[in-house]
Amino acid sequence: MGIRLRQAGITDFLILDSGPEVGGTWRDNHYPGCACDVPSRLYSFSFHPNPDWSRKYAPQSEIWAYLKDCVAEYGLAPHIHLNRELRRASYREQDARWMLECADGQRYDCRVLISAIGGLSRPAMPSIPGLEQFGGPAFHSSNWRHDVDLSGKTVGVIGTGASAIQFVPQIAPQAKKLVLFQRTPPWILPRRDRAIRQSWKWMYRKFGLIQKLVRGLTYLQMESRALGLSRYPVLLRIMERIARRHIAAGIGDKTLREQVTPRFRLGCKRVLLSDDYYPALVRENVQLETTSIERVQEHGVTLENGEFVALDVLVYGTGFQATSPVPAGMILGREGEDLTDAWQAGPEAYLGTTVAGFPNLFMLMGPNTGLGHNSVVYMIESQIGYVLRCLETMRKQDLRSVEVRSEVQEAFNVHLQAEFAGSVWTSGCKSWYLHESGKNTTLWPGMSYQFRQRMKHFRLSDFRWEAREHKAV
Repeated sequence: MGIRLRQAGITDFLILDSGPEVGGTWRDNHYPGCACDVPSRLYSFSFHPNPDWSRKYAPQSEIWAYLKDCVAEYGLAPHIHLNRELRRASYREQDARWMLECADGQRYDCRVLISAIGGLSRPAMPSIPGLEQFGGPAFHSSNWRHDVDLSGKTVGVIGTGASAIQFVPQIAPQAKKLVLFQRTPPWILPRRDRAIRQSWKWMYRKFGLIQKLVRGLTYLQMESRALGLSRYPVLLRIMERIARRHIAAGIGDKTLREQVTPRFRLGCKRVLLSDDYYPALVRENVQLETTSIERVQEHGVTLENGEFVALDVLVYGTGFQATSPVPAGMILGREGEDLTDAWQAGPEAYLGTTVAGFPNLFMLMGPNTGLGHNSVVYMIESQIGYVLRCLETMRKQDLRSVEVRSEVQEAFNVHLQAEFAGSVWTSGCKSWYLHESGKNTTLWPGMSYQFRQRMKHFRLSDFRWEAREHKAV
């Protein structure tokens, strides 16, 4: 967003970052094996291609370095204020400005507020009694303790999601024993990761058009998956067969194969990619435990069948609060309304970007902008274009505020939720895509190019607006 603001000639902006360095999720998540599950050529900005990715799926260190390179390349450093954790943003109606308060006491005010905290930034802890009683090292995968030596230790891992299937194969050889507590097995497809040849890197540097073409073909290949997820779930049977063969190839034991075979439709939960997860499960020092944990105790956990499992270290691979991305009291809109109160029935916005009751507030990766099949960078760039068109409209028409009309937002979300009917996401499984109300508040229900088409035009008629002379419409 900062890069595109500068390219649009807008230089009066600040980026507040809670961390000591830039990088967001790729700064904070540094667990062993951390990498992207979207091909590198798509997981980068369209306006800043990187010809030097080392692998088909870039590791965390390279993505983080890429983001820092973008900051340097586009001169963003003067705009960035690090170690500025936002505690509260309050909209002041009398002058149509947002008042920002940071954890360190620093205060700012601005005309327009853009939230780029993402949908997967608040760690989710398991709802198991006694978590605080565990006496050994215990940490979430997003706050990995590299100072904890796992060698010779019995390590318990709770969760089998996207993070766990990356770090379990990395730490299993270190641990004396690894006990993996699985609630629901995920569908896992072969990753088929590989190093990118030097000849390809040379060609990408020399002929940027070739890299652009390969990126486009990769996009189309991944975009085609949406047909099975959203419109024709029968097409997913092909992918399910691939996933079952993947299990059979990695696991010889019949009982273990049955334990890791999902009982829900592929795509209902997040589809994962891995080449080394199943081989890790068959190691002699790895135990897959499918009995639920009843309670955490000082030296281990007690299972629902009464069995006690002794542990030295406990790692939570339990993901993030996707349906509650914003903490209570953090964003207060018109008349002091808390965004979490406005979202009691589940997060919703207009085009995933603006929210009724919160003037001059825009969200990147807001409600229903996630994807189950393609790169979210494409969605983010679509939203950025929309925000820029809104800012240009505000400048040209000398508007001090814009706020999406509640009826426009409501009509959009009624139609959006109807689009989920018949999709694989409504096939009956419980996933982090779904809010407790039952609504899917996380994913875009169709093709990503359809989202971009919707974002191409900013219609002022969708908004209430105030001119600088306080004329309101």
